[in-house]
Amino acid sequence: MEKPTSLAQLREVTQPPEVRTRANAEHWVAHLYLRDLSPYVTWVLLKTPISANGVTGIMILTGWATAAALLIPGIWGPVLALILGQLQMLIDCCDGEVARWRKTKSPAGHFLDAVGHYTTEALIPLALGLRAAGFADNSRPIDWMWVALGAFLAIVIILNKVLNDLVRVARAMSDLPKLADAKGANAPRPGMVAKLRRLARFVPFHRIYHSVELTIIAFVAAVIGLAVGELQISQVLVAVLLPLSVLAIIGHFVAIMTSSRVRAA
Repeated sequence: MEKPTSLAQLREVTQPPEVRTRANAEHWVAHLYLRDLSPYVTWVLLKTPISANGVTGIMILTGWATAAALLIPGIWGPVLALILGQLQMLIDCCDGEVARWRKTKSPAGHFLDAVGHYTTEALIPLALGLRAAGFADNSRPIDWMWVALGAFLAIVIILNKVLNDLVRVARAMSDLPKLADAKGANAPRPGMVAKLRRLARFVPFHRIYHSVELTIIAFVAAVIGLAVGELQISQVLVAVLLPLSVLAIIGHFVAIMTSSRVRAA
């Protein structure tokens, strides 16, 4: 396909209403500002031979670099992770835009996109566990208990993400249509769970396990660590995130089972 002649034309093709109005597949930072910036990056990418899957590959590497940055001791590792986390989400916007412009959307692209998010969101808690274990402190031995807790946190986060994929598999196996990506489509049926979910909007701790939120939290913790100590605040962070993640996955499972997502009618 020929190159776009204007940003307005590029936005019309690559950011149709069904993309800009997605309620669940679009992260809040994309709604907030990344979709306003991404056409400028996509414009540059379309002037190169790189494919949409190639852009996704860059997104994956950026996510891995985000986790690796958290291994840098002091404040600068979390600062770099915070920036890279935002950059990963920006590139995540661009790969789909390149695919829509060139009409090269494919299952491989969706698969690679999932690989990027799953691996990044597993590596970040592992890195947080290593920070809590004193990985970069050569004056003391590594406390492997914190490494194990970081690994357990990674497992719970990934299992929580897997639940959404299992819903899609279950619906496909039951010959049910794809769920609409609209507000309220995933809501539990009226009852106690629905009331608890509405209350959770005021303390949405179940939403903090995306790479963006985790890097923001890691940065805030690192700032606090300047006053109370990096190792201590890193350990507190993992100790708080782990039980909340278990509570989040239990709530997620109950919400799915009490919603129309896994009901035949």
